[in-house]
Amino acid sequence: MPVSSNVATAAPLRVSGSTIQLLWNESIAWILSHYLQIAIALGAGVAIAAILYGVRLLGERLCRRQLGGAHWPQTIGRVFAATRLWFIVLFAAKLVSGYAFPPPLVTQTITVMFTVAAALQGALWVREAILGVVEYRAGGEEPGALGSAIGIIRLLVTITLFAIAIVLILDNLGVNVTGLIAGLGIGGIAIGLAAKGIFDDLFSALSIIFDRPFQRGDSIKWDKTSGTVEAIGLKTTRIRAVTGEQVVISNTNLLNKELHNMARLKRRRVELTLHIAYHTPADVLRRVQDMIKAVVEAQDKCKLVRCGISDLALPVIEVQVQFDVQSENWDKVFQARHEVAIALLDAFEQAAIEFAGPDGKSITPPVNAPPPGAAGGPADPDDGTARA
Repeated sequence: MPVSSNVATAAPLRVSGSTIQLLWNESIAWILSHYLQIAIALGAGVAIAAILYGVRLLGERLCRRQLGGAHWPQTIGRVFAATRLWFIVLFAAKLVSGYAFPPPLVTQTITVMFTVAAALQGALWVREAILGVVEYRAGGEEPGALGSAIGIIRLLVTITLFAIAIVLILDNLGVNVTGLIAGLGIGGIAIGLAAKGIFDDLFSALSIIFDRPFQRGDSIKWDKTSGTVEAIGLKTTRIRAVTGEQVVISNTNLLNKELHNMARLKRRRVELTLHIAYHTPADVLRRVQDMIKAVVEAQDKCKLVRCGISDLALPVIEVQVQFDVQSENWDKVFQARHEVAIALLDAFEQAAIEFAGPDGKSITPPVNAPPPGAAGGPADPDDGTARA
């Protein structure tokens, strides 16, 4: 007759000297009377443990594989690899213990040990899953970009999960945890209020991890600051401004205002304003659009968006030119704008189109005009005639 029929009504296990002696005596008697069932259960337990250990090895292998952009296999492998040997043994023992008909005290001991092991192992699995997702979202740049933030996240996740595991263990062992939960809740609120600024910046760092508004090396514009992101930390982000100095901005403030990420552009738009002399003939002005389009699109990676006369207010004719440069690199965009401007100057000179100053007077010398100081040309202000 099985001796485990009273397991459901057994009182919570209380360890003492007499309990240990009783457990020893019952275990010896049980082994001597059920050695065949114990041998079968032991074989089944070894098989189950071997399967679980194989799953752990599979997880370690998945962690070592480079799967490109697929992160879920590595995250799952990381969870499997966190399976501990003590959990494997106790899980197998829990599964097969009923087939060996152990005495109530042995069953209760296995149950208590498995409860502790399951809670701790569950905390390890959840922690590895969370950290796997966080580190993937961080882009694998832990040492340079968000290493300190990820370190704090790892610590907070570990403390939180193991605190929950301990509460579950105590509750399953029959301990009244109501007061403990209330104390942890009040303590958590007090810590949160005392460290509000730190947690604000921590959550901002989390936003940077998951939302990725920018990364190290990106060119950004924030408020009146423009520059390149050099480092992203737990509390602050450091930006090398275009003027040369390093600007340190709180992560919370950085995300509270509109931020422009110039590195995410596939193209950059350039605008030029040309002032043409008012006496330019209408038939010449009609050719300006085609002339500008040919000049702009002759440059590498440049595409004209629109151009034309934008204002006829005296004393000049204002022509707006807008074109896109298909590049994310600002240096290349700047150089393209330079080349387009030179080509426009050359094209306008060849077409005898004169530029005008703010007063409307022509500032472009006629085509083939002699240089200053030459015969027939304007006098050089530094020669003797000008001084006279």
